[in-house]
Amino acid sequence: MTKDEGSSNDRMSKWPPQSSTCDSDFVIPSSLDIRHSSLSQSLIATSSQLAELLPLAERNARVAVDTEADSLHCYREKLCLLQVSLREGDFLVDPLVENDLAPLADTLARKEILLHGADYDLRLLRRALNFQPARLFDTVIAARLLGIREFSYAALVGKYFGIELAKGSQKANWALRPLSPKMEEYARNDTHYLLPLAEKLETQLIERDRFEWFQQSCERAMVSAAIDRERDTEEGWRIRGSGLIRGREAAILRALWHWRDREAERFDRPSFHVLRNDQLIETARAASRGETPQFRHFSERRTRDFRAAIDSALALKEEDWPETRKRRGERPTREIERAAEGMRKRRDQVASELKIEPSFIAPRATIDAIAADRARAEQLLVPWQCQLIGCRCNIR
Repeated sequence: MTKDEGSSNDRMSKWPPQSSTCDSDFVIPSSLDIRHSSLSQSLIATSSQLAELLPLAERNARVAVDTEADSLHCYREKLCLLQVSLREGDFLVDPLVENDLAPLADTLARKEILLHGADYDLRLLRRALNFQPARLFDTVIAARLLGIREFSYAALVGKYFGIELAKGSQKANWALRPLSPKMEEYARNDTHYLLPLAEKLETQLIERDRFEWFQQSCERAMVSAAIDRERDTEEGWRIRGSGLIRGREAAILRALWHWRDREAERFDRPSFHVLRNDQLIETARAASRGETPQFRHFSERRTRDFRAAIDSALALKEEDWPETRKRRGERPTREIERAAEGMRKRRDQVASELKIEPSFIAPRATIDAIAADRARAEQLLVPWQCQLIGCRCNIR
């Protein structure tokens, strides 16, 4: 599930008390018979433990998966925990120990993988384990296709099972060992309900004749997650909130961004641990007026390098300042505007009839792009979306 600066995720569960006759602290209110083995009560960190898990995973067609990383604590995030839920129980796999996880990745690659908001987890698993699933069931896609507006994991668990999930260890440092009992519980909760939740969502999708739409969208999600996102180090300094920065201010901001990036990499910390984006922008503006903000948490060495970055930008000639970005493209023709308006009206009408968010069928920017170039429809949308807005696409 997606993790980034400023994000929050309320997926930590507070489990209801169980009777003394129950041999598990976890209950999934479905027809599934969950039997927790001793393996599910500890962190899987040895080859022998992994060998126990493999045959359990092998006999399941569906496997619920989630990941935890350390993006809030390190410059380059890494996979710190792999959660796996089967009919037999919930399991936590430690990828930080010297243990070959290739056999597990190979096993899971033959299964239908259940994820909630798959893109982040699939990218992380591909980088860490070279993992690519054969089939995907994304519960976010399923919920949105059913017209559910509150589609967070906590909201869906509350809606379908009447369980209120509490806030918890989302921002914890998952690279630390040992994991606290609270963190282990939180991690198990993340996949604990996915199997029965997928059953319920799948039933509703079939009943509403939207399951094929769902499959198309999940296939597109897998393809998208398999494409690397290149980090643009030349333009990366154009951070959110910097759109109005020009001239000398832009030169200072660019220099500070690169300085911050070097500092973060040097100490293996996220860049916002050095300075937040809003602080970079305010510093650039102040420095262009001849003011240099002081940051008490800076060491003497960091302060010196910080000021050197500002001075280097101030010394630049005007022709070396960053170019102001020009608006992309030309103003659309009246014909293109009419085509876009027609698709938006059709989209809004079917969205109202199907009770699906219009932006999930096709965002405004996507419609504008297709109106300008119909050949892009297949690239930007899947067949069911093309059908609903009335543009041509390869309908399978």
